Amino acid sequence: MKSIYENSQESRKEWMLDMFRKEGKKRSNVTTNQFWQHDNRPIELWSQDVLEQKVDYTHNNPVMAGLVLEPWHWKYSSAIDYSGGKGLIDLDL
Repeated sequence: MKSIYENSQESRKEWMLDMFRKEGKKRSNVTTNQFWQHDNRPIELWSQDVLEQKVDYTHNNPVMAGLVLEPWHWKYSSAIDYSGGKGLIDLDL
């Protein structure tokens, strides 16, 4: 929350902070902002196929949200590394 609040270049800052506040008001166990979902549905990654399915799903989230045209265009995604580029953190693929 602090990083979002203090980031002067984040164009969606006010929108995000407002959404966190509104969601926090809906929950009796939250005092100010709701940042994480409270769902806990662990998925066992029991095979390489299941693992790849979940990675693909995660990489495609910004595309499905209409934020980018391709998964590797999302700055914070490891899809960049999977497509031959270099992302923000080092990955051991």
